Amino acid sequence: MLLSANNYDVIVIGAGHNGLTNAAFLAKAGLHVLVVEKNSYTGGATASRELYDGWKYSNSSYVCSLFRPEIYNALDLGRHGLKVIPLTSSMTFKQDGDYFGSYHNPNVRRRELMRHSMRDADAAIRFDADIMRWCKLIRNFLLRTPPDPGSFRPRDAFEFAYLMKKFHELSESKIYEFIRFFTMSIAEYLENYFENETILAHYSGGSIIGTGLGVYSPGTAYVALHHAMGDVDGNIGAWGFARGGMGAVSGALASALQAHGGEIRTDAEVAKILVSGNRTTGVRLTSGEELSAKIVVSNLDAKRTFTQIMDESDLPPKLVERARNFKIRGSSGKLNIALDGMPTFSSLPKGSPLTLGHMHFTDTLTRLEKAYDDWKDDRWSTDPYCDVLIPSQYDPSLAPPGKHMMTVFVQYCPVAPEGGWSDDKRDQFGQTVIDQIADYSPDFKNLILHAEIRTPRELEAEIGLTEGNIFQGELTFDQLLFNRPFPGYAQYRGPVRNMYMCGSSTHPGGGVMGAPGANAAREILRDLKKPDTTPAAFSDD
Repeated sequence: MLLSANNYDVIVIGAGHNGLTNAAFLAKAGLHVLVVEKNSYTGGATASRELYDGWKYSNSSYVCSLFRPEIYNALDLGRHGLKVIPLTSSMTFKQDGDYFGSYHNPNVRRRELMRHSMRDADAAIRFDADIMRWCKLIRNFLLRTPPDPGSFRPRDAFEFAYLMKKFHELSESKIYEFIRFFTMSIAEYLENYFENETILAHYSGGSIIGTGLGVYSPGTAYVALHHAMGDVDGNIGAWGFARGGMGAVSGALASALQAHGGEIRTDAEVAKILVSGNRTTGVRLTSGEELSAKIVVSNLDAKRTFTQIMDESDLPPKLVERARNFKIRGSSGKLNIALDGMPTFSSLPKGSPLTLGHMHFTDTLTRLEKAYDDWKDDRWSTDPYCDVLIPSQYDPSLAPPGKHMMTVFVQYCPVAPEGGWSDDKRDQFGQTVIDQIADYSPDFKNLILHAEIRTPRELEAEIGLTEGNIFQGELTFDQLLFNRPFPGYAQYRGPVRNMYMCGSSTHPGGGVMGAPGANAAREILRDLKKPDTTPAAFSDD
């Protein structure tokens, strides 16, 4: 039977990387799939945009690691142009003019640790082993549907058995240690290993990125693990640049979707998910146009999905209450900067390999915690934590010859400073970040040709991330696994029939991972009794 132009098997709301992943696997299974996107470009937060002539910005997400290689292989994304270049270092500048560098070469890395602390050089071996143990354990669950603890269905019993089997492989002491790890702050956890203040600060940074928590807040140890459990070319914990910017990730996914017959419509914002008889029937766009579909999948965050694009009368009252109370606090800002040349850094010799990786300027836990204190008072941090990268050193497609592009991720930036955001306040926030970098780079300001400054206001207005939260919900223990986004709704199915969720509000959470989209596709295909095209189909478990 031929379908009408406005009638689909599946409509996916939002062309971010999870929405595109979900749609690609469904189209691969032979379904007639449409992805609708409110912006004029695809990718959501995973986009590359030329906002200054000749420069290409990864203007939201900026590094690649968490994206699951199983998805890459199952959709053959290499054939669709996705190439990830591994990063080789990271570093933290010290206020006294020195620095701590974490090098890719293990021997050089150990010598650098020894330069700062002989004890910490030995402790780093134990730390790396422990973190990798937890990474390998958690990775077992990324592409699986969380069990429902209130269910007696065989599937849920099997998933609980699988979970217990993986934990049973640990010793009793390691099980206790893992449970304790989940509830600890990153500062307390790292102090079990390290003594040097700069090393402590350096390893703490990943725990606060995108999170409304500080280094002494319980739960930040897990956030650090969440950032460490990806891989590039089989190197667990490694990070990399997508050639062409992060839009190359969404571009490859869109290409895979279209290769399987899927469609994408941009400038098509959804105003409402249509429901009749407790079953989805399609969507209504803000233009008034209605599109029919047997299944609707929301790639939006859980709060936005259930409080803005669904009628409250179609939802259980308890779910509406949970959606309103869902923790989704924005805490991040972003700068993308076009540079007239490569900046120099006073502490580093020219051509230092450390400029090829992450560069940070916050060298103590005290400074990190004070940055968080500002955010709690609804101010942007006067001494922010910045994660600075210059990817044009790897990828010449991002800037003209001899020029460079710098990307700066910033903690902390409030959802609404006192009196709310204005363009003037946004620029003041950006100037605070630029001033901090200039403290360590004497020629930096003179090289700036253009700067895009993004606060939670811009992230929400442009991409639809509620409060600018990059993870579509805090990664705290009460919002993980079968509690993500809410108890009873962790298996990607919505409260009405044929409505699903595939965004980062669902398990296993945020980051450019693709796992929520793939997991939701698997559940949809299971419900439709269609062959599974997702990576789970090739799993040995």
